Amino acid sequence: MKSQATSRERLLEAASELFYRDGVSIGVDALCKAAGVSKKSMYQLFRSKDEVIAESLAARGPFYNALLLPSPDDERSPRERILSVFEREDELAAGNDFYGCPFVSTATELKNPEHPGSVVARHFKQALTDFFRAELVRAGAGDADTVAIQLTMIFDGAGARAVVRAQPLRNVGVQLAGTVLDAAGVRDEQLAAHAR
Repeated sequence: MKSQATSRERLLEAASELFYRDGVSIGVDALCKAAGVSKKSMYQLFRSKDEVIAESLAARGPFYNALLLPSPDDERSPRERILSVFEREDELAAGNDFYGCPFVSTATELKNPEHPGSVVARHFKQALTDFFRAELVRAGAGDADTVAIQLTMIFDGAGARAVVRAQPLRNVGVQLAGTVLDAAGVRDEQLAAHAR
């Protein structure tokens, strides 16, 4: 039997949902009401709202990355593994509850690169870039560092486009990432064999 969530867990869960949907400017009163926790309790658990922002984003990060990234035992090619991230973003963006990448949204709203929430966002965005880089190295791409950054920018731009246009991506991110991978020499093994 699962134990009831603690006040801290309820606050972090409510913050994660509200900050993603409504933005980090949402008030402490609304946050505490959604979590069913008093303001006094919140400030006993966290030094500030800034700390709640950072910790809720840190709690959301692994879940969000697990939605996007293929598992380590996924045996597809590096190209397929990279493109699967964009395919998953495409699927997420088609849903009614997609508000873009939570890390980009938070850092953009905060506007302060030193804010604890921005630091957490940067950490998780770097994890995505690191994933791309590792796959590119595995595929033998020449400038894996630069191509990994380009792929991250495509991912972020595609998510932003889906939010701004309020439309599904319809494979735009997948296609653009494929073009960048082609230019980097990271092709499907079957196509590469056929070209030889």
